[in-house]
Amino acid sequence: MSKRLLQVVFVCLLAVTMLGAGTPNSSFDKIGHKLVCQCGCGQILLECNHVGCPVSGPMIDELHAQVATGLPETGVLNWFIGKYGPIVLAEPIRGGFDDVAWIVPCVIFVLATLGVALLIRMWHRRHAQLQPAIPTAIPNTTTDTMRDRIRQDTDFDS
Repeated sequence: MSKRLLQVVFVCLLAVTMLGAGTPNSSFDKIGHKLVCQCGCGQILLECNHVGCPVSGPMIDELHAQVATGLPETGVLNWFIGKYGPIVLAEPIRGGFDDVAWIVPCVIFVLATLGVALLIRMWHRRHAQLQPAIPTAIPNTTTDTMRDRIRQDTDFDS
């Protein structure tokens, strides 16, 4: 039992240390997955699968060159934004107006859902107030007399 526990702890420690181990291309991969290929396919730059794509090759070379200069991630992303425009980003950079672009649609969805629920609740209350109370045991003499007459008229004397 203790031998098995020791093995599990060793494997967990090994896994944790390996997760933190960065390869030389980790920043290249990280930044490359934040960029969109500009050939019009709308795919992530490092995952563009067009055979002979004329755009992804030069963009990947530019990414290698920018990462090799030692710029931080935001510097490389800003270089690509300066060259290709903000459409080169797979997702907006967090901060400033871009936060608004992420938050406002969610807030509008929540407020619209709450508004519809409130509207339905108001309609339900108004409908319940307009409904008259249903009488339980009021005899209908017109119907009773009509039934008696129908029974008399359809009664055959044999």
